[in-house]
Amino acid sequence: MISLITGGVRSGKSRFAASYAAHLGQSALYVATATIGDEEMRQRIEQHRAERARSAFPWLTVEEPFDLCGLLDKWKGEPPIINRETVILVDCLTLWLSNWLLRYEHERPVENVTRLIGELTDTVKTFPGTVLLVSNEVGYGVVPDHLLGRQFRDLAGILNQQVASISDQVFLVTAGIPTEIKSRAYRFDTGCQ
Repeated sequence: MISLITGGVRSGKSRFAASYAAHLGQSALYVATATIGDEEMRQRIEQHRAERARSAFPWLTVEEPFDLCGLLDKWKGEPPIINRETVILVDCLTLWLSNWLLRYEHERPVENVTRLIGELTDTVKTFPGTVLLVSNEVGYGVVPDHLLGRQFRDLAGILNQQVASISDQVFLVTAGIPTEIKSRAYRFDTGCQ
């Protein structure tokens, strides 16, 4: 099963994703995509690590800011670290996207990142277990005044649409309240991009 959990910044999507993972499985693998770019981000990452450590739920954390496809491919077989009942929670796709966008900033960023989005959706849709993917919904804001910001906004929209199209469930979290906007029984391809 694939579930996309999206919402605005500080909407409660990560908290919902963690509680949903605990509801779905006996254990969960938390894949963190954040990188430490400054002191404030270091503190955020440390806070998230501490919260998972204090949790009664048995989290195993892997930090991987770039190679989500390689990580999932490695776990497709019979990995010693997880089993088929283990829920994988990736938090978050928009940080993964921005990591790659910054890496490719001067090397055809839209083309390269669009290719990576396609590779990620292909990898996720063939994964045999339960995957929860957290992503920011960035399309409600103003148009950024600089090129990199507009590229990020557009690519985040493409990423969310492509992941939603392969997902069994999609949740939109607003003010801490999750709303299921696509259920496992719902299948409809709009063709939007």
